[in-house]
Amino acid sequence: MKRLLLIAAPFALAACGPGEPEPAPSPTPTPAQPRTLVAADLDLSTLGAKIVGPQGPEVSTVLSAGSSQIAEMVSFVACPQGVAVCEPGQMPEGTIYTYVHQVTLAATNGEEEAAEGEGPEVVESPPTLFRTTERVHGFNAAVGYSNAQALAALGNEDAISISSDDGQLIWRVVEGDGWLPGATLTFWWQSTLPPAGPADAYLLEIEGNQAIARGPFPAEEKAAPGAPAN
Repeated sequence: MKRLLLIAAPFALAACGPGEPEPAPSPTPTPAQPRTLVAADLDLSTLGAKIVGPQGPEVSTVLSAGSSQIAEMVSFVACPQGVAVCEPGQMPEGTIYTYVHQVTLAATNGEEEAAEGEGPEVVESPPTLFRTTERVHGFNAAVGYSNAQALAALGNEDAISISSDDGQLIWRVVEGDGWLPGATLTFWWQSTLPPAGPADAYLLEIEGNQAIARGPFPAEEKAAPGAPAN
């Protein structure tokens, strides 16, 4: 009996001996992927009065790349249909604000266009897009552009795709004959937050040129007192 006990002892000690527990695997965050949004046509009849800011009901800005003007943008923010005076401080909770941006390309010289067309074939043309450079606070997933203007400027009313990348909105020209010089495209989106004022929060990229645009943009929504930070 003693011999059996001596043989079993090492196993008992091994089973009861101290051991380091394996660390629990920590979750690895998955990067948010860009997601495609459903574009809606611009219907100005659904808009009410515009917000009147220090610069009036509209904000105009010139978009330049280097020393050249490549476009001009006129922006405004409107309350819903039926609102005669749009004053954010006086509007009821839950009011939806529509941000509208009319971008008109600068007219170019026809001879310059012909010269640019000469030479070796370009395999991949630079992107043509309009986007926000910051997260769109209060975004309610309503977004789009003017179909009629896309048809006139690009030759196809479905030529623009819209995506959200890390909270930033991107309108990208994916079809059509190219944005015609002097033509206007109007982009719009909605937020539950009014603008905090004009901000350098927009960007136009066309023919390899990038230009920052200044327009109305909502401020980040403040957390309620005592609420945990995100």
